[in-house]
Amino acid sequence: MSTINTSQQQKAETFKLLHQRSGLFVVANAWDAGSAKTLTSLGFEAIATTSAGLAFSMGRVDGEGLVSREETLLNARSVVEATHLPVSADLENCFGDDPEFCAETILMAAKAGLAGGSIEDATGNPAGPIYCFEHALARVKAAVATAKSLPIPFTLTARAENLIHGSTDLKDTIRRLEAFAEAGADVVFAPGFKTIEDITAAVKAVAPCPINVVMGIPNTNFSLNMLADIGVKRVSVGGAFFRAAYSSFLTAAEEVRQHGTFGFGNMATPTTELNKIFK
Repeated sequence: MSTINTSQQQKAETFKLLHQRSGLFVVANAWDAGSAKTLTSLGFEAIATTSAGLAFSMGRVDGEGLVSREETLLNARSVVEATHLPVSADLENCFGDDPEFCAETILMAAKAGLAGGSIEDATGNPAGPIYCFEHALARVKAAVATAKSLPIPFTLTARAENLIHGSTDLKDTIRRLEAFAEAGADVVFAPGFKTIEDITAAVKAVAPCPINVVMGIPNTNFSLNMLADIGVKRVSVGGAFFRAAYSSFLTAAEEVRQHGTFGFGNMATPTTELNKIFK
């Protein structure tokens, strides 16, 4: 692949090493160049994009395949160019059902300058939200094969999504994570764990493959120390930072609309501070 440069090689190696050192790390989720620069300024070690944050920023619903592969990768490139940190992209279901299409998406992600990316077993179709086990595994295997063929150590994350699509079948989730790890995924991830016990079971089942846990979901406020103690390697926040930003935005707008006051301005980050971040 001729588009790899020294900077991307170094970022990919750095990202891989974060998963190999002792302890856990936080990969902070950005939805655009500005949020990526802000998170970089705060001292995070790696950035991931968020499909939810991107969809919402474009005025679209998340989880229904309304953001195209081209739009996602264009956004990812803008994030890559905004930071010196390694960036991994939320690639949803790799934007297609067929394993060959998934493999092509991973190749395109690497060409966009990314250090890593994800593939999930959610279909984007409410009538059948999760791919059957065999097809889900075939898709992951195709993505792994392409990732391993790249001239950089591209970190592939494989996600099992049934817990956030109404299922309570923890056994199926762990079975999928185990299979994805055995297929060669570098990291596995199942959003929707509700208890430390469930996370611990998943960590033990897939070991030594690193596991990512998403925080910022209501009623799952486990600390980094708690997650480190049970062997979690990586923590992300999905669209939570975007939702937190929008929460402040809505509160400010509602104050003006309902009360005719502007007290929110006293708490808003000063322009001078933002200019320092974005300079």
